[in-house]
Amino acid sequence: MTEMVYGAIPVRDGEPVIPKWWRTIDKLTLSCILGLFGVGLLLGFAASPPLAERNNLPPFYYVQRQAFFGILAMAAMMASSMMTPHMVRRLAVIGFIGTFISLALLPVLGTDFGKGAIRWYSLGFASVQPSEFLKPVFIVVAAWMMAAAQEINGPPGRMLSFVLMGTIVTMLVLQPDFGQASLVLFGWGVMYFVAGAPLVLLSGIAGLVVLGGTVAYQNSEHFARRIDGFLSQDVDPTTQLGYAANAIREGGFFGVGIGEGQVKMSLPDAHTDFIIAVAAEEYGLVLVLIIIALYATVVLRSFTRLMRERDPFIRLAGTGLAAIFGVQAMINMGVAVRLLPAKGMTLPFVSYGGSSLIAGGIAVGMLLAFTRTRPQGEIGDLLSGRGR
Repeated sequence: MTEMVYGAIPVRDGEPVIPKWWRTIDKLTLSCILGLFGVGLLLGFAASPPLAERNNLPPFYYVQRQAFFGILAMAAMMASSMMTPHMVRRLAVIGFIGTFISLALLPVLGTDFGKGAIRWYSLGFASVQPSEFLKPVFIVVAAWMMAAAQEINGPPGRMLSFVLMGTIVTMLVLQPDFGQASLVLFGWGVMYFVAGAPLVLLSGIAGLVVLGGTVAYQNSEHFARRIDGFLSQDVDPTTQLGYAANAIREGGFFGVGIGEGQVKMSLPDAHTDFIIAVAAEEYGLVLVLIIIALYATVVLRSFTRLMRERDPFIRLAGTGLAAIFGVQAMINMGVAVRLLPAKGMTLPFVSYGGSSLIAGGIAVGMLLAFTRTRPQGEIGDLLSGRGR
């Protein structure tokens, strides 16, 4: 099969890594990610000082930590985006083994920090949430299995990925962490659909999810409380959802002004799960729309580039990574405006959180590696026979 150059960018043998990376990277997606991180730092200056004061810490303690972890996240993103898809797959397999073992050992060695869910390892100077790192590497490993199943005499990759997904979701639900479990399930489901799964099978899986949700509602007080709070017609103004809803209403179109917002004084998670409420109150709908546009651009741009990709592994892995990135942002913002039940999920690159930032950097770096321009024919050429 004759290789064709994708687009108008020629192949340059022996080209240094960094110039080649800059020439082939999706600069628009990279710019959007940097923009989101910048917005996160900006909102950190507004949201975190009241929390630092309550904890007897310097006013910008959390901003400084976010900047530190953000620099690590950007470095991880750049490093992983310079890898070839084959190298990304190797990294994901090794990372999956490590994070899976870490997730399994959480009930023994983990801590809940008084939040009722054992999700973290305490390192003294920081904490690590294994599920944040497990998501992107699982997506890549599952995509590899699904792609291998499409080969002649290939392994039963779809079934193996389903077993892995079910095991991980079960482990997350037992923590309990229904938010991360739903993300893993959603990312796998999107890839399974793209890989050609029949709608009847997907409908059956959806039915199992509904059944699992019913069982969780009946047996988990934590889960039931959040669902009941979401379905209730009246919102208690003294709850996190009540404070967030009021802040969004007060913000209006242009906001109440920088530093003038009050929601950060009341919300303990104003700098993490409800950071969008701070943005809406102080900067108004304008900044919220900018944030939504940045996320939408990353997802749509990635899907557009992946649609032209021949390699099924790259196409599946990139689609899964873009899907969980966009859906996590949608869930976080949906919770704040009460379109979805409370999930305890960060806003990628905007919310405070070391694990979330670094894991997000790795995930987006992998996505950038998959969407880089490579010498190949477009998928349309393969289907029409022009690439033969």
